[in-house]
Amino acid sequence: MALGKRNDVAQPLFIAAAGLSAIRPNPFYEAVNKVLAAHQFDPFVERLCAQFYSEKLGRPGLAPGVYFRCLLIGYFEGLESERGIAWRCADSKSLGLFLGCALDESTPDHSTISRTRRLIDLETHQEVFACVLKILANHDLIDGKTIGVDSTTLEANAALRSIVRRDNGQGYQDFLTELAKQSGIDTPTRADLAKIDRKRKGKGSNDDWQNPHDPEAKITKMKDGTTHLAHKAEHAVDMGEQGHGAILAVNLCDAVVGDTRTICETINQASENLAAIAADHRVSDKINDQWASEAVADKGYHSNDTMRDLGQMQLRSYISEPERGRRNWTSEREGRESRDATYANRRRIKGERGKALMRKRGELLERSFAHNYETGAMRRLHLRGRENIAKRVLIHTAGFNIGLMMRVMYGLIKPRRLNDGAGVLAHWLVLALMCVRVRWLLVTRSVQARLRSVWSSLTIVKGPLVFQAA
Repeated sequence: MALGKRNDVAQPLFIAAAGLSAIRPNPFYEAVNKVLAAHQFDPFVERLCAQFYSEKLGRPGLAPGVYFRCLLIGYFEGLESERGIAWRCADSKSLGLFLGCALDESTPDHSTISRTRRLIDLETHQEVFACVLKILANHDLIDGKTIGVDSTTLEANAALRSIVRRDNGQGYQDFLTELAKQSGIDTPTRADLAKIDRKRKGKGSNDDWQNPHDPEAKITKMKDGTTHLAHKAEHAVDMGEQGHGAILAVNLCDAVVGDTRTICETINQASENLAAIAADHRVSDKINDQWASEAVADKGYHSNDTMRDLGQMQLRSYISEPERGRRNWTSEREGRESRDATYANRRRIKGERGKALMRKRGELLERSFAHNYETGAMRRLHLRGRENIAKRVLIHTAGFNIGLMMRVMYGLIKPRRLNDGAGVLAHWLVLALMCVRVRWLLVTRSVQARLRSVWSSLTIVKGPLVFQAA
């Protein structure tokens, strides 16, 4: 066989249509398109987004259905940026078929996707998220009675080295150099600046510093203990008896605002989405009649104000209470209302249902974070501005809900997980074959050893084999 050499390829001017027949859509994306088409997704989003497009002026824009599918691909394929989404769609004919692009048509580029995101407002993204919830409710995947709430931090697309002072816009290095000169060091080195910065108190105060490229990002400690500029994402997850862990609302808020100050806003968003489902006659009978009547959270959400507010919202709370010792309610300003709500919550979390909900909370809420921000690759953001980030996160979590529906109802997992599953299956198959082979070798060697022992006990004579006397 002669050695083959790689040469520059001249692309043909024409391609026979018969050669394109081998392109097949991905089974997962084909099933997703069938579900969206059955629920009239594209006509709905086109009516919803018609106000953002001109009827006569400008070039033809990106269809809203194609735009939202691009963001869904970001979740299904684990792509962190819109540039990655555009590149992946251009690289895969299967994804092009999912978007509805012809074989000779190019998929949307990065600038078109980002321009469309800026064009469509946040409220429209929220309505699309609520539309996906209605699709889940039509498949009996939403109960809505019990809402679990938890939050996590997302690293912002802004560096700590770029922060400036809020009062005069002075950079961090210049500020340290000025402090060094005031302390008597005329030409400070980097070691001198690091020493001064190490001993200084309050050096990471958000009241004094901000990033000029993303002023809404705040200096905070991440889950792994490192310090970054970040935003906080708070999830409201369905924990009802018939629920499967669908995300009912996503609240992107200030990273340094305490959980006790954001839980009511997140529950209100989930209640609004559930109210939209209950108001739709097509799916109104698919959710629990007592929707949004219970709230579950960890001890970071426990406070007198939270207990009182949830009681005023007529919600049964199951919130873990931190150890504070014996309370003296006569000296508390909150009064009887906070005391009664705290005691009622304490009684509920000690019951069997409260303990079961706490175990379920850790499973469902942490799972939503893992799928959206770890395998979904949104832990590190590539957008700036809280509104832009909220648009991407909303459709990203809508992809989580669609993936949940495809897995529970149709037994289909995400394409990347399908590939990983095939690799894992092949690995275990090879491992099983190796175990069988090793077992066979052990058995064979055992038989061979026994035959050798028998053979050694035989005496070979001229004639038949006879056994030696023991």
